[in-house]
Amino acid sequence: MLTDLSRDQLATYRSTQTAPDGFDDFWAGTLAEAARHDIGVRLNQVETNLETISVYDVTFRGFAGQDVRAWLRVPAHATGPLPAVVQYVGYGGGRGHALENLLWASAGFAHLQMDTRGQGSGWSLGATPDEAPSQPQVPGVMTRGILDPATYYYRRMFTDAVRAVDAARSLDVVDNNRIAVLGGSQGGGNALAVAGLRSDLAAAVAFVPFLCDFPRALAVTESYPYKEIIDYLVVHRTEVDPVRRTLAYFDGVNFAARATAPALFSAALRDTVCPPSTVFGAFHEYGGEKEIEVWEFNGHEGGGILDEERALAFLRSRL
Repeated sequence: MLTDLSRDQLATYRSTQTAPDGFDDFWAGTLAEAARHDIGVRLNQVETNLETISVYDVTFRGFAGQDVRAWLRVPAHATGPLPAVVQYVGYGGGRGHALENLLWASAGFAHLQMDTRGQGSGWSLGATPDEAPSQPQVPGVMTRGILDPATYYYRRMFTDAVRAVDAARSLDVVDNNRIAVLGGSQGGGNALAVAGLRSDLAAAVAFVPFLCDFPRALAVTESYPYKEIIDYLVVHRTEVDPVRRTLAYFDGVNFAARATAPALFSAALRDTVCPPSTVFGAFHEYGGEKEIEVWEFNGHEGGGILDEERALAFLRSRL
């Protein structure tokens, strides 16, 4: 059954989230600090026995100059410059296996799939640690460092995501004027953050994006991963205000308002993990050209392969 707003209500819904006064300075300082480290891209070709796609094990420097892993997949023998898709993965997952996720390279794109620091092993392989001091937290990463924007986990991950675009731009095979970001769920939240923090993207795609409209999400869903924050506040009863303050620095609503690249969203009306109202909260604030696919009878899987089919046509038209 529907567990959130109707389609008509979603058309008029607006998030209550607002950006903190120091939002832009916080992110400008964070990215300036990361930029002091050379991107340091290292490539090692992987033997896959594939005939049509070449795969490279990639390492680049992300937050604080720390190493982040990725896969680069390109059409075999491609010399470029090619349009590029930088992809981010969902919660608990990593970059996976070299033979997985061959769609984008098969379609003629250079495809850089970023690993997710400190995740992986939930449902796909990961290879990047999260090099940060530990503190009491609910299992998962949603409350890691949550009492201060400077220590929050997603400061590091979003910085990695921005730097992944720099890594793609450093590659001879990539056309720097034709780079898109893409992801689903947490990966969609990453894509929106990068779209709000960069002005040089050709397009952005966010399937059923996570990390959007925290005020609404914490009010209407009992599903994980948002529930990690609720579980934390059940115990840390006096920390509600600092938690809400931190989350405002990482909300897709605030990044969307600063984005300019053409964007494709998707939402599912029976999604209890990323309720459609939270997605529409970001969609309505998005500053660039935008469109959204809505799946009436689906949950967090959204449109599945049809989302990817739609994204392929969308990116073909813009890249």
